[in-house]
Amino acid sequence: MNKSKILKGDVVKVISGNHKGTVGPVTKLSKDKKRVWVEGITGTKHFKPSQTDQEGGIRMIPVSVDISNVAIQDPKNKENGSRIGYKITDGNKVRIAKKSKAELK
Repeated sequence: MNKSKILKGDVVKVISGNHKGTVGPVTKLSKDKKRVWVEGITGTKHFKPSQTDQEGGIRMIPVSVDISNVAIQDPKNKENGSRIGYKITDGNKVRIAKKSKAELK
């Protein structure tokens, strides 16, 4: 089973692909945890006219990004992405940003 360290609500930065540099919170994760939807990333989709939608046309819809193309945004240094690690404090496992050692919510 593929276990992702990125969770819904985390602020991530896209590090490669057409949307490189985009920063936003994760709005949705796929079931297999390999793709994420980031707020602000959209793509075009062509719709045919139907009885409910008489016009059809081209619309912008949210699109997913592969999880390997995003990095969590460091809470201390907002410019850079960071990898995620874990540390145990008071018997609780907490996620941390590896670059700044800051705790993630």
